[in-house]
Amino acid sequence: MMNKTTDWWRKSVVYQVYPKSFNDSNGDGLGDLLGIDQKIDYLANLGIDVLWLNPIYQSPQVDNGYDIADYYQIEPSLGTMTDFDQLLQHAHQHNIKVLLDLVVNHTSNQHAWFQEALKSKANPYHDYYIWKDGDGTTPPNNWGSSFGGSAWTYVPALKQYYLHLFAKEQPDLNWENPRMRTAIYQMMDWWLAKGVDGFRMDVISLISKKPNYPNGPAKAGSPFGNYYSGAANGPQVHAYLREMHRTVLAHYPVMTVGETPNTTAQQAVKYSAVDRQELDMVFSFDHMHVDYGSNGKFSTNRFDLVALKKRLSDWQTTMAQNNGWNSLYWSNHDQPRPISRFGDDQHYRIRSAKLLGIALHFLQGTPYIYQGEEIGMTNAQFDQLADYNDLETKTAAELMARNPAITSAECQKAIYLHSRDNARTPMPWDGHGGFTTGQPWLKMNPNFPTINVQKDVNDQHGIYQFYQRLIQLRHTQAVITDGDYQLLMPDDPTVYAYTRRNAETTLLVVTNFSDQSQKRPVPPELRQKAAQILIANCDCVPLMTATTTLELPAWGAVVYQFNQS
Repeated sequence: MMNKTTDWWRKSVVYQVYPKSFNDSNGDGLGDLLGIDQKIDYLANLGIDVLWLNPIYQSPQVDNGYDIADYYQIEPSLGTMTDFDQLLQHAHQHNIKVLLDLVVNHTSNQHAWFQEALKSKANPYHDYYIWKDGDGTTPPNNWGSSFGGSAWTYVPALKQYYLHLFAKEQPDLNWENPRMRTAIYQMMDWWLAKGVDGFRMDVISLISKKPNYPNGPAKAGSPFGNYYSGAANGPQVHAYLREMHRTVLAHYPVMTVGETPNTTAQQAVKYSAVDRQELDMVFSFDHMHVDYGSNGKFSTNRFDLVALKKRLSDWQTTMAQNNGWNSLYWSNHDQPRPISRFGDDQHYRIRSAKLLGIALHFLQGTPYIYQGEEIGMTNAQFDQLADYNDLETKTAAELMARNPAITSAECQKAIYLHSRDNARTPMPWDGHGGFTTGQPWLKMNPNFPTINVQKDVNDQHGIYQFYQRLIQLRHTQAVITDGDYQLLMPDDPTVYAYTRRNAETTLLVVTNFSDQSQKRPVPPELRQKAAQILIANCDCVPLMTATTTLELPAWGAVVYQFNQS
């Protein structure tokens, strides 16, 4: 059911930019739109097809732009609408499409709609948000906010609570209100008419709440319950998205990807199957939870490869069998650096970065590269909590500090491993930093003198040129897009191996997630067949017809290509 005109995103590679941390053009310490524009040649040289920008709209920046005060205005610290128009034009001239972050589960409390909503229950904008009557003593239910405390805030003048699944400055929109939905669709149409090529939709699985707002399962050690049971994948979410598609998206050859927390692969099919006409793809969270512990993401656990392989494979097979499509990613603005999380950032940084690139980019789906991934950036080893900016990190640190079962060392390690600031440290363009001539808004990763663009980009053995090759292969090897996926050795604790196969070609992908060399048998069905190396991160030899055993060094990865003839 692939349409080459409208399904261009199937062979595309997306590069995500966190604008505040990418490149500062004016020396104020904040990345900006003109700074991104200055690096379009860098992105074009990498070979990417799509540039996804985290929110660039006017915002008080309580949650780094995910609290939007005006959907039609550019955040002044990032530049002007003229700057954006220039960036969009230059990106298109380089055959790079531009994806905006669409944040429509909530707005800022500074948005004009919410300011009107506060005036009176009779105000026409009051019902743009979710309100429940009360007396200020007992919230409507036990839902806890993602950023700590209750998900309800009381407004005495109205004798009502409003819902905010995130910060109290981020009131949730009421998608049951058709006038509110129409206003959202008009805003989306305005941006698409301007030339934007699609949207990444923030927490889109949360826009429909169960009408009875049931209490959620209690969180360990907390008086609050988890809101997912009443807010994720709610009763009207698919009706709303089909309406959105019918009203806006169907009129443009765009790409859409939904962030869908608390969504299984089977549920994701409902969002992304072509015949449902909702979204093109969604982000899986399952593989992001393989190292979670009793405190959720702020854990010191090391991931389990068997579990990681199972979760990736479940999404591969479920999407393929149901005409859905995968988003492929190791990291983004909310996740730690993948080399520190899934690789070895101490002894095999470059090799494990290339391994992670191979393991991900040969899966079926659309790959996402987060800024700095292409040069092997690592987690930032900050010395003190004051160096962190992220609201979620600070809240988690306070909660852990009150828990007598967690030592200060464990708290510090958990923050180092999982703080969102790991991904948000400014991009190191050279050995002097290169991000800004001023004071950066967030400390740079202390290892920027050795891990930076200038050092890596011209190194023929570096990560940047390796990623160029990965992107080129996705553009030229049809089997990566349309081939069947089969997991090999599912219970192997150190090796992730799989095949991709279509009528013309079979690819054998083998990756060693350990610091010891590993030998494994060639799959029986591929023995007695010769194969060339398509790409590798280590010295490997082509497979001969007599080869029965593969050997990979520590963090070694290789892709063999078998022609069906």
